[in-house]
Amino acid sequence: MENPFKESGEALHRRAQEIRKKICIMNATAKSGHTGGDMSEADILAALYFHVLRYEVDAGHAVRWHDEFILSKGHGVGGLYSCFAELGWLQDEELLTYLKDDSRLPGHPVRQKLPGWVTVNTGGLGHGLPIAAGFAMAKQRHAARGEGATGRVFVLTGDGELEEGSNWEVAMAAAHFELSNLVVIVDRNRLQLADFTHNIMDLDPLDEKFRAFGFEVHDVNGNHADSVWKQMESLDFENEKPKVVIVHTIKGRGVSFMENVPAWHHKFPDDQLRQALKELDHA
Repeated sequence: MENPFKESGEALHRRAQEIRKKICIMNATAKSGHTGGDMSEADILAALYFHVLRYEVDAGHAVRWHDEFILSKGHGVGGLYSCFAELGWLQDEELLTYLKDDSRLPGHPVRQKLPGWVTVNTGGLGHGLPIAAGFAMAKQRHAARGEGATGRVFVLTGDGELEEGSNWEVAMAAAHFELSNLVVIVDRNRLQLADFTHNIMDLDPLDEKFRAFGFEVHDVNGNHADSVWKQMESLDFENEKPKVVIVHTIKGRGVSFMENVPAWHHKFPDDQLRQALKELDHA
């Protein structure tokens, strides 16, 4: 099974920009949302869903997954919904129901709302990676019993989220159980709710920390979709080590007045929406 799109280059870049435009419109309509982190992850999501993840989808948008994706930084769900809309699974009109009563699009991923597309409910920080490790172990054991090839599990975390100790407990377990099909993606935008991460809890040297826990470690420009998929496809899934890809991003990427501004962690474009869309159209 392969990815049904396998897009790259300018086509993939435009996907990421369209995801960002949808984020801005959706959050402006809802008058809420985690716009900064949604924007930083757009290239990552474009690279995964339009090139890396292996799945089949039918005309009714029912998906059969070979790989799995878990959004551990669940407050970044605006980016995920916008990616689903860019895939054609959601209509743009439904994005305008984000956060409304009875909407299928609540403020964190809920699998009961979007069954088959959202794998697990997330939002409590530090939960997604442990769940992903369990999925990776299950896929390895199914393959060992002859139940098909080993699927991969990709989990997107935030760098602020790595302050949660549960992530480091499961990092020990992932290396111990040789979960070579587990790929941890760190959205390293260096900002969290209230400030820059180094002012709240300095994570550096992050690469050395993961390496000490037994991970294969890679760094990549996370706001260049081609660089992201190329890094993912170069990973060695035969070496018995779990993987971490530290993707260096800019929070609020693509809109000048959002980039690297802590306030845009939980802020929406209002009068500035037209300017934001104009900048994204010309980038």
